[in-house]
Amino acid sequence: MESTPNPAAQPAPVFVAELKPHRSLGPRGFAILMAVVAGVNFAAGALFWAKGAWPVFGFCGLDVAAVFLAFRYNYRQARAREYLSLDGEALTVRRIDMKGRERVWRLQPYWLRIECDMEDDASRLRLWSHGRVLSVGDFLSPQERRRLADALRDALWRWRQPTDAGLRPLDRV
Repeated sequence: MESTPNPAAQPAPVFVAELKPHRSLGPRGFAILMAVVAGVNFAAGALFWAKGAWPVFGFCGLDVAAVFLAFRYNYRQARAREYLSLDGEALTVRRIDMKGRERVWRLQPYWLRIECDMEDDASRLRLWSHGRVLSVGDFLSPQERRRLADALRDALWRWRQPTDAGLRPLDRV
């Protein structure tokens, strides 16, 4: 006999957030940028070739390859994701890195403390529970981290409030 999980038995989430890095240059902009970089480097390389300094032409091609590889690595980093979900039992943080590897942390909300440093440019959003710390949203801007911390604090406050009807409705960030 096969057992199927009952979706009604799963606790309804009180808070859900998907965090992902922002990349302002889209595919079309990247193609235009690469065309301009390649064109300028080809023109400069051809000029040096005409003057007799033909090895410079190869270095101009290496410049184009370096810019291309740097952007490719940057876009690969943009695949990283973090998912936060607060339900009746735990705050679950699921982190997927740029290579697709996944790590999951489950934190007990009653003992959870949220810390968001905004004193310097190296601000961090940290979740403290049972003497352990987890940093989340490292790729977000300081303002985005502050909004996330405020929304998460509000959701935790509502989670901790006793109600007759159970948990409050779902928040999405």
